[in-house]
Amino acid sequence: MAGPLEGLRVLDLSRVLAGPWCSQMLADMGAEVIKIERPGRGDDTRSWGPPYVKDRDGQDTPDAAYFFATNRGKQSVTVDFTRPEGQALVRELAALSDVLLENLKVGDLARYGLAYEDLSAINPRLVYCSITGFGQTGPLASRPGYDFIIQAMGGLMSVTGERDDRPGGGPQKLGIAYADLTTGMHAAIGVLAALVQRGVSGRGQYIDLALLDVQVASMAVMAMNYFIGGKVPGRYGNAHANIVPYEVFQAADGPLVLAVGNDAQFRRLCAVAGVPALADDARYATNAGRVRNRVELIALLQEIVATRPALAWEEALCAVDVPAGRINDMAQVFELPQVAARGLRIELAHPAAGQVPLVGSPFHFSDTPVSYHLPPPRLGEHTDAVLGGLLGRSAADIAALRSAGVL
Repeated sequence: MAGPLEGLRVLDLSRVLAGPWCSQMLADMGAEVIKIERPGRGDDTRSWGPPYVKDRDGQDTPDAAYFFATNRGKQSVTVDFTRPEGQALVRELAALSDVLLENLKVGDLARYGLAYEDLSAINPRLVYCSITGFGQTGPLASRPGYDFIIQAMGGLMSVTGERDDRPGGGPQKLGIAYADLTTGMHAAIGVLAALVQRGVSGRGQYIDLALLDVQVASMAVMAMNYFIGGKVPGRYGNAHANIVPYEVFQAADGPLVLAVGNDAQFRRLCAVAGVPALADDARYATNAGRVRNRVELIALLQEIVATRPALAWEEALCAVDVPAGRINDMAQVFELPQVAARGLRIELAHPAAGQVPLVGSPFHFSDTPVSYHLPPPRLGEHTDAVLGGLLGRSAADIAALRSAGVL
């Protein structure tokens, strides 16, 4: 079956993570994605290894695992759009596209006649999404934006990490590029919203998306705690600012997460733990009381949790609908029967590497399922097919452009 975005064409001038994450999501849902890359070098992340994807002989290919994580389902076309001939090709492709994604510095594409104003003049239906660190306006608009910096400036690191008064205390970034990934997801949402509106108005529009904006918006509850409570939130380590007990405990054989979200769950936790009276203690009977008496309660629970293995706790608590789970590493994650059942590990045939494992899409549509029709492309793999098939360039024309260094 066709995916929900079948028939949609995306011209992807983005690189690294936020933009490619967006376009991969769109590709999984059926969009045709044409990825424009620099001749000879390609997306920066092709070289961000090791590890590099291995070929059939066990040798490194030119492409890092990082690149493979965000670029399946796309056609790679090499074009140097700093040159007039390359700019002309991008304009022709934009004229035939529904969406354009880019994450260059503010004003870069305008220098080449490829700004929204330029391209919407030849394709008024084009949805044009720009992703930058700080947006197209404001005093920091010209700064380059990197995920690590955005996590710092946008408040995330101020609430992430162990408390300063504990061993290892201090701010931490997340183990994933959170600002990039969430901005990529917001880009996909914005693009789809603009396409819906295009169905009403007949016109595309410009989307200005900034990593800092997304990061600040994603502070959500922490931001509201500050607005309403008037207190700057701090770091709680693995604990929760508003819910107790909601953190990591050390079981007899390893760590266990308890996420007790309401008073009824706390009562069931106490029953499983063999201390039902604890749920009737005035200090702990309500979540508000548990938050106020956090230190004493966590110490009591830690002593109890340490008496049994983590799996025993997980099974006993989940049996009575108290959320609990062990902390898995990547190997353990993909050994989980639930992860296998949800199809989160897939394999695609790659021309150089054979069968390549990839992480599947989390979308499950009842009528228009996602599909994985192309592996992450080799650099320039589809240049001739796209320029010849879509733009009508002859083999001789393409050869001349390649000889001139445009492709």
